[in-house]
Amino acid sequence: MPTYKLSIKRRRVSPPAVLALIYAVFIGVGAIVLSLPFSHTGAVTFGDAIFTAASAVTVTGLVVVDTGSDFTLAGQIIVAVLIQIGGLGLMTFAALLLTMLGQTIGMPQKLVLRDELGQTSLRELLALVKVVVIVAFLAEAFATAILMLVFVPEFGWAQGFWQALFHAVSAFNNAGFSLFSDSLTRYVADPLVTLTITGLFILGGLGFVVLADLNRQRRWAKLSLHSKLMLSGTLFLCGFAWVIFALLEWSNPATLGALDSHGARVLASWFQAVTPRTAGFNTLDYAAMEDSTTVMTMALMLVGGGPSSTAGGIKVTTLIVLGLATLAFFRRQERLNVFGRSIGISEVMKVLALTTLSIFLVFLGLFLTAITYKGDFLDLVFEVCSAFGTVGLSRGATGELDGFGRAMICLIMFVGRLGPLTLAFFLASQSKPKVQYPEGKVLLG
Repeated sequence: MPTYKLSIKRRRVSPPAVLALIYAVFIGVGAIVLSLPFSHTGAVTFGDAIFTAASAVTVTGLVVVDTGSDFTLAGQIIVAVLIQIGGLGLMTFAALLLTMLGQTIGMPQKLVLRDELGQTSLRELLALVKVVVIVAFLAEAFATAILMLVFVPEFGWAQGFWQALFHAVSAFNNAGFSLFSDSLTRYVADPLVTLTITGLFILGGLGFVVLADLNRQRRWAKLSLHSKLMLSGTLFLCGFAWVIFALLEWSNPATLGALDSHGARVLASWFQAVTPRTAGFNTLDYAAMEDSTTVMTMALMLVGGGPSSTAGGIKVTTLIVLGLATLAFFRRQERLNVFGRSIGISEVMKVLALTTLSIFLVFLGLFLTAITYKGDFLDLVFEVCSAFGTVGLSRGATGELDGFGRAMICLIMFVGRLGPLTLAFFLASQSKPKVQYPEGKVLLG
């Protein structure tokens, strides 16, 4: 009789799937620890702990409890650790630890690390990991020393040091968590606090690839195309938003109009213009801003910062490539050219996929959260954009959501941190088509 062999194919878990699982497990562990009695003052439920852990690990900053008053010092330290690990990346810390112990990092771990840092190549990956950690800790240490000049005279040495360190970690990782119930509104006219905080989250939002390139080349002409796009795009977005915010809010008595001096208004305009790049801090009340300012802020939140950074959003380079592709279409050009380099069609396709998937996820999240939310619709849209961009700015809708709505916001934050393309690669089939069809024409527009 013929014998049959049962062949069982070993299914391999893709690096994006491993990455998603690691983040999910860390959120769960963080939630359990934050729900323990020593972590809070008694006003935090397990649902609140889950939301806080998800917001910290995804470095978003949306909150349902007051971090400064509802969590004990131990709980605040746990939140800061979750922010640091979530911002720099779980695999980044694992790779650094293994390297320090003299252990070899295998190819599967390198693939996961590559996806987490947003790289397409495995070359010089460990060198980039070291840059990530060194830049982060140096920037946070320097900023802590500066912020202590303000916080120590106000709160004393121990509490002042902790306030400075917590806000430095939160700012560099673009988390937006604050130990003050009103975020940083009390320091709206303080240049030392506002400029230090903005400097931190802009630095963290540029991307570690850009920082490593700047350290290595130190001349504009020798920088990579990615670095040039990120630096020029960041400069334009910050400058544009700064001017437009000032024009829109200058006479608003609930925002800039309430400040005494023109210098304070200019400083506040700068802070509110750059914080939507996924930082999440605020020195003015976003719920009191004009609708036009709110729309601009939502657009900035969706764009976010740079790839392989602590920021979220679809990324600045994605917006630039979209703009260049549109411009090339109207100019009847077949290739995109910028800074003496060309961008291939594969990059354009990736950008289109990322943008399309991001729009779909934002609308899906908005639809699901709107099912049970009964408040102002603009506030809800703002909250969903903030969650997807892992920003943390709020107009108050998060606190009004029920359990289902909070769960949806957690899921949106999770997807926003991992990146829509990572999720798409996880869900997509990797099989290649066996049949190729002739090209057809589709009427567009």
